[in-house]
Amino acid sequence: MDVNVYDFDNTIYDGETLVDFILYFVRRDIKIWKYLPKLIVIAFKDMLHLFTVEDAVEAYASFLEGYYVNAGDLSGVVVDFWNKNEKKIKPWYAAVRKDSDIIVSGTTDFILDEIMKRMGIKHYVGSSIDKKTGKFRRLCFLENKVKIFRELYPDAHIANFYTDSMNDKAMMDIADHVYLVKKDRITKIK
Repeated sequence: MDVNVYDFDNTIYDGETLVDFILYFVRRDIKIWKYLPKLIVIAFKDMLHLFTVEDAVEAYASFLEGYYVNAGDLSGVVVDFWNKNEKKIKPWYAAVRKDSDIIVSGTTDFILDEIMKRMGIKHYVGSSIDKKTGKFRRLCFLENKVKIFRELYPDAHIANFYTDSMNDKAMMDIADHVYLVKKDRITKIK
């Protein structure tokens, strides 16, 4: 089956979801403040593409294991976050959206679930964290995106792939056509 596959952050969503979520959350829970210096370093390394999959797992470990597992039920916070940030979904996507689209994102599924439901997206995959341990069950990042995509959608053939970053080179390699998205400008690069 031919499908269109989209990265989420900075492609469909105008920004980095995790950064926006942390900035939103930091005003609501002061316990997160002690993790801010490390989270800021992580955000800059991610923006500058200085991460390997292993680096990302290690970098997020103390935050996830120290804070996230003790944060309680975040579903209400996630709904409120998307109430405020849904407007950052880029309008061009609504014009091209298909029911068969697949979103592949490094953003965690507990944040993605709500916005995917609102957008009517049935096929998506994000990173997944064990709420009890704070350990990644699945890190949908760099070359792991291809591995996870193939595991979950073995019969899918990527006709068109949309991304904002060369970090998605592995996904680009398995797509027939690739489009680089910068804000609302979409450029075919393959």
